[in-house]
Amino acid sequence: MTTTPKGPRRHETRALLRAHLAAATRYRHVTRHCPICHRLLRLAMESAEPEPPPQPSTSTA
Repeated sequence: MTTTPKGPRRHETRALLRAHLAAATRYRHVTRHCPICHRLLRLAMESAEPEPPPQPSTSTA
């Protein structure tokens, strides 16, 4: 059985979301200081970044 890159990331995101929802229900939850919020934002930014196009090879032959 092989794992795709989306598999572990999806599992990690789901676990972080559950932890965030548990933390957000607590008193005085500050989103900008929350490590879960920070990690979820980073995961969202990483998955939203398009891959850069391949650089054309320049040969001077």
